[in-house]
Amino acid sequence: MASLFGALSVAVRALYAQEGAIGTTSNNIANVNTPGYSRETPILTEAPPLDLGQISMGNGVDFNGVQSIRDNVLDLRIDQETQQQNQLTSYVGYMNQVQSLFNETQGSGLSDALNSFFNSFQQLADNPTDTPTRQAVISAGQDLASAFQQTGEQLTTVQQGADQDVVQTVQQINADTTQLADLNQQISGLEPNSEQADMLQDNQYEVLNNLSQLVDVAVTNTSNGGLTVTTTNGTALVAGGQSFALSTQTNASTGFQDIFSQGSDVTSSFTGGQLAGLLEARDQSIPSVMTSLDNLAAGVINSVNAQSLKGYDLNGAKGVNFFEPVVQPTPGSNAGAAENMAVAITDPSQVAASSDGTEGDNANALALANIQNEDIVDGQTATDFYSDLVSTVGNDVSTATDEQESVGLVLTQLQNQQSDTSGVSLDEEAANLILYQRAYEAAAEVVSAINNLTSDFLSTINSSV
Repeated sequence: MASLFGALSVAVRALYAQEGAIGTTSNNIANVNTPGYSRETPILTEAPPLDLGQISMGNGVDFNGVQSIRDNVLDLRIDQETQQQNQLTSYVGYMNQVQSLFNETQGSGLSDALNSFFNSFQQLADNPTDTPTRQAVISAGQDLASAFQQTGEQLTTVQQGADQDVVQTVQQINADTTQLADLNQQISGLEPNSEQADMLQDNQYEVLNNLSQLVDVAVTNTSNGGLTVTTTNGTALVAGGQSFALSTQTNASTGFQDIFSQGSDVTSSFTGGQLAGLLEARDQSIPSVMTSLDNLAAGVINSVNAQSLKGYDLNGAKGVNFFEPVVQPTPGSNAGAAENMAVAITDPSQVAASSDGTEGDNANALALANIQNEDIVDGQTATDFYSDLVSTVGNDVSTATDEQESVGLVLTQLQNQQSDTSGVSLDEEAANLILYQRAYEAAAEVVSAINNLTSDFLSTINSSV
């Protein structure tokens, strides 16, 4: 009877183990479409044998919980590619807005306004005393100034939009790091390989993936299942159950938001994720375009004014500034020249078409028209300088877009590998379900057989009594 009860114990243990395996498989099937879910496998181990004197007998199988199938190295690669992908996505998004401001194909760009302005002086040279033609010069100058103003203002608007997104991204980062710290705290109090621990770790990696979309992260796994998270440059984000919030503060010199961590300015330290792309566009690329635009505006203003001052107006008076002069905020800086560009004269007679004060002379009008062919901005003509600016912006966007597509392909490949490793395959789970079901049924047959043997034995005993 002792051996029968021992066999019964083994069979019952097997029932519990296979029941646990069936439950694990059912849970996998139920979560086949759950984002961030990692396939679980039952941990079945041989139970410690029983020693009966000098004889050691098998004691069946134990169900020791579940284990999530996850490749940490692959997860790390996905986080890295995700950081780069989202950096490029946010950067390209804003630089596409910048590129759209220089839409020459629609005839709405600065090139058309520049050509019209200098052509108006050529037309004035053909009829230097004609008042409507003189008025057309002023109108062309006003159109050019308006084009510079609008482009400068729109660049500022795009830059301000990036700044607002920086603030929102920092808030999202703080929300994710707070959630990660909370998950770390919960996981630290659970038994490893428990269903609850695995579920929380799935949540943990899902939040970490979201965080990787926002900022570059370096992750260290702790012994209790938690995650220590910093940026790649060492700025602390999460340590155990504590998160370290980032904050934003207005920079008095730029008017934009700088980012601080525990009192230190870390604005320039981010290298990946949406935040890095926004900062690159806001603090580097857009300011570079604005500087070029201001230099172009200043070059046109200064050259036209200098030539206008050399001439004489319709009344024989000495020429005056055609545009409002550039006021440099600091020596060597033309910041604001584009947005503040304006025509200084309103009276058509003040256009300095003559070079000697003689009525009908057109020499200065020709000289003003010829400025279009002179090197007035960084050793280039205004048209060539502007063409290079448009080309630079286009090439920058094109290069970043190509890189974005390339990184996207790598990320897709890695995600497919992750799905193969950690994802749920219904075919595989169906096969496992049959396997565990048959093992369960076999263990149940053993229990039934032992029950019959025990009943027969007891009947025999009773009849003999």
